Amino acid sequence: MKPLPVDTLVKAANIARGLAMDAVHASQSGHLGLPLGCAEIGAVLYGHALHHCPDDPRWLNRDRFVLSAGHGSMFLYAWLHLTGYDLPLDEVKRFRQLGSKTPGHPEFHDTPGVECTTGPLGQGVGNAVGLALSGRMAAARYNTSAHRIFTQKVVALAGDGCLQEGVASEAAAFAGHQHLDNLILIYDNNAVTLDAMANASQSEDTGKRFEAYGFEVHRVDGNDAAAFYATFEKARDSKSGKPQFIMARTIIGMGIPEVAGTQKAHGEGGAKFIDAARKGLGLPENEHFFVSDEVKVFFATRKTELKAEHARWQSLYAEWKGANPTLAAELEGNKGLSADELLAKIPEFPADTKIATRKAGSDVLQPIAAALPKVIGGSADLYGSTLNYINGAGDGTEANPAGRNIRYGIREHGMCAIMNGVAYDGIFRPSGATFLVFADYCRPSIRLAALSHLPVTYIFTHDSVGVGEDGPTHQPVETVTGLRVIPNLDVIRPGDPEECAGAFAAAFSRADGPTLLALTRQAIPLMTQLPAATRRQGALQGGYIARKETSVLNLILLSCGSELQHAMAAAETLGPGTRVVSMPCMERFDRQPQAYRDEVLPKSCRKRVAIEAGVQMSWHKYVGIDGKMVTIDRFGMSAPGGTVMTQLRMTVEAVVEAARSLD
Repeated sequence: MKPLPVDTLVKAANIARGLAMDAVHASQSGHLGLPLGCAEIGAVLYGHALHHCPDDPRWLNRDRFVLSAGHGSMFLYAWLHLTGYDLPLDEVKRFRQLGSKTPGHPEFHDTPGVECTTGPLGQGVGNAVGLALSGRMAAARYNTSAHRIFTQKVVALAGDGCLQEGVASEAAAFAGHQHLDNLILIYDNNAVTLDAMANASQSEDTGKRFEAYGFEVHRVDGNDAAAFYATFEKARDSKSGKPQFIMARTIIGMGIPEVAGTQKAHGEGGAKFIDAARKGLGLPENEHFFVSDEVKVFFATRKTELKAEHARWQSLYAEWKGANPTLAAELEGNKGLSADELLAKIPEFPADTKIATRKAGSDVLQPIAAALPKVIGGSADLYGSTLNYINGAGDGTEANPAGRNIRYGIREHGMCAIMNGVAYDGIFRPSGATFLVFADYCRPSIRLAALSHLPVTYIFTHDSVGVGEDGPTHQPVETVTGLRVIPNLDVIRPGDPEECAGAFAAAFSRADGPTLLALTRQAIPLMTQLPAATRRQGALQGGYIARKETSVLNLILLSCGSELQHAMAAAETLGPGTRVVSMPCMERFDRQPQAYRDEVLPKSCRKRVAIEAGVQMSWHKYVGIDGKMVTIDRFGMSAPGGTVMTQLRMTVEAVVEAARSLD
C-alpha cells in the first residue's frame, strides 16, 4: 500500500470545502452538506487512490467514479478542478449558472470527468452497477492471458436518500447476485436526510441489508483520511468475489459548526456562516475560491504520476492490439452500422406471415445481434414472453461473464438504470425487455437516458388491450402516449413484421438517444399491398403513405401498431379517394423535412381519422380540429384479446363510421 500523505490530503480536503462553500454562496443555491462532510473521502480518492487520467477522461481502463448523491455536485466539481481536468476555476465560480460546466447536478457530456447524469436519488447506484457489469464483460471478452487491458474498479458515493430509493435496492440485489466484485459502493453514513435526522424515516441495519444482498461490508470513520484509505484499499484488494460496501461515518456539513451534523447542513443553510468557517478551516478569510500553492503542486505531481500510469497502459494496449487485431477491431468499432446496413442483413418475411410483432422482433433481433457483437440483451424475468433472447450468446453470469443475455429478475427500474450505466460506459450497446405496462416502473431511468442521449433500446411487449385476459392492470392504454411526451425518446409501434424490421434497425443504429419498441402479443398480418422495402423505410421515417388514393384525395386515415390493419381495410370500404398513413413513430416523422411531412399529410386535406388502441392525446396534432379519433380513453377489461378489441371499438366498422360522420 502506498504511503499516504495525510497532512496534505487533509489540507486539500479543506481547500475543497472552501471551494464548495464559495460556489454555493455565490450562486445562493446548492447543497453544502455532502461536499463538506465527504471532503476527506474525496481527497483520498482523487489525491491518492483512483486510477484515472485528467488529460484523457474517457481512458478505457480508468476507475469510474459515480456521485450517486448528485445534489452534492460541488464535491465532484471541486475534485475535478483540483486534479487537473478541463474544469478551470472560472467554471467553478459559475456554479449553477447558464451555460457553465458546473450545472446543479452532474450531467454527462457537459463536464469532463462526469461519468453519469445523477441527481434523481438512487439512479447513480444503478448506473454504477451497470458500469461494473460493462467492465466485467469487457474484461471477459477482451483480456487475454498475456494482456489484461481492463482492470478498473467502479466506485460510487451514495447517501441515505439514494439507498432509501427502491431503484438502488433493485440494482444492489442484482450486483450481489452477479458477484460484481469490481464495484465499490461508499455509503455516506451521516445519519441525516433532507427533512430530518435519518432516524425519523429509517431504522434498518443498512450494513446487514447489504450483507444479505451479497456485499462484503466495511465500516470506517469517513472523516479520518488514513482510516478511510486503509479501508478503501482493503475493499479494492478483496478476494471475496463480492461487491464491496463501505459504510463511511461522516459529519454532514463538517467545517461549519453552526449546522454540522444536522439536517440544516444538507442544503445551502450553512452558507451564511462561511466567513467564520473559513477561519476555522485554515483558509484565508477574505480570499474566496482559494487554492494554496502546496495543494496545486501536490495535484500537479499527482497528475504527472497518473499520466505515467496512463502511458504504461497505452504501451500495454498497443501490444494487445498487435497480438489481437480482430478483438481490437471489435472493441474500437463503436460506430456500428447504419439502419440500411442492418436492414440488408434481415431477411424479408414470407407473404403469408401472420405473427405478433414480439415474434417478428425476435426474428429480426438475431441477425442484428450477429452483425453487432457488442449488442447485449436483457429481460425482467420475461424472456419467454418478450422473446428477445439472443440465440447462442449465453447468459451473462459470474461463471460466464461474456454472456450477452442478462437476467435482471423482476427489477424493471433497476434494469433500466443498469442499462444506462452500460450505455454511459460506451463499450457495449444495451437493450432490455419487459411488458409495456411496466414502463411506468422504468420511467425515471428512461427519462435520464433521453436526457443524456444514451443509445439504449427498450423492447417492450404486450402493448395494449390485445393482451386480453390479464385485464386492465396489464393493458397499457395510456402508456404509449405518456412515453411519447418524453423529449428525445423515440417510441416506435410497428404495424406489421416488416415495419418491425425497420423499427429494430432504427433503434440499433441510433446514436443520440434511446428508442422504445412497443410490440404486440397478438398476431397481425403483413401489409402485402406494399413492398417490404417501402414498409421498412417507412418505419425509419416514422410515418409514410401505406395506401395511396387512386382518385382525388378526400380522406386520410392514420394509424400505427395492430390497428393499422383496420385502417387499411376501412380504406377499401371508404373508396378511392382515401389515403392511409402509417405512423409507427411520431418522433421520427416530426424530424423529417417539412416538405416530406406535407407530402404525407397535405394541409389541403382536413378530413382525417386516426385509430389507435390507446388514449387520443397523441393524435390531435395530426388530425386537427376537424378530424375524428377512434381511441380508447378508458381502462380495459378482462376477456380474450379479440373480444376486448371489439368491445372497445378497435374495428374496421368504427373507422368507417367515424369517417362518414365527417361528411
